[in-house]
Amino acid sequence: MAEMSLDPGHGQSRGSAAPALTLADEHLLLLWQVTTRTRDVLATTARGQWPSTELTALAEYAEAEVLRHASDEEALLFPGRPSQAVMGLARDHVRLRSGAELLARAAAGQQPLSPAQLAAVARDFVAQLERHMRVEERLLASERASRSVPATSVLGGRSHEWYPRTEGSVVDLDALPRRQAVAATVDRLLRMRRGEQLELQSSDDLNPVWLQMSGLIPDGYRFTVLQDGPPRWRMRVARRQESR
Repeated sequence: MAEMSLDPGHGQSRGSAAPALTLADEHLLLLWQVTTRTRDVLATTARGQWPSTELTALAEYAEAEVLRHASDEEALLFPGRPSQAVMGLARDHVRLRSGAELLARAAAGQQPLSPAQLAAVARDFVAQLERHMRVEERLLASERASRSVPATSVLGGRSHEWYPRTEGSVVDLDALPRRQAVAATVDRLLRMRRGEQLELQSSDDLNPVWLQMSGLIPDGYRFTVLQDGPPRWRMRVARRQESR
């Protein structure tokens, strides 16, 4: 029996191009990332606790990805189109920026909120984002086939794939946004299967990753230093079959 390939291009004829990423695909990725982080925030606030780590992850993703995406949309999808509908989408972007800034202030301790108030803010941000995406897709799809509206990254915007870059057997922290590199790597390690191994690489010391993991799941992982820089640090991480 032939071995089946599970590469991203599996099933395509040799030399054929992968389907172009659409705006709906891009929206799905962004909304999934925001929703996942919001659920983490809500799970902690439901216990009456302040979600410091979870809120920081949500606020940083909102600022790094959602606001950048909104800026790309305005520049690439709606240039020179001052219609009422487009003006409404621009107002949505202003509200999303305000929501992201509120989350960032709360994460930095600059906006006093109770856990219940923070939960309401986080839910409202996700609801605003989801509603805005639906309206935007309907508006653009009214002018062309619904699945042919291109993603902003196809039109020259920055790709929103820095978290997927943590997948695979090697994670290069230098390929991730500097402020989110450790958080993204820890997120990947927490999703490792028992017995799975991967290698971390960086031009910075990898101790922050080890310290966070040691605090979250003591003895759940085995860390082996492969190269102790500078200029490069490399570390093999293996999830233990059973925690000690």
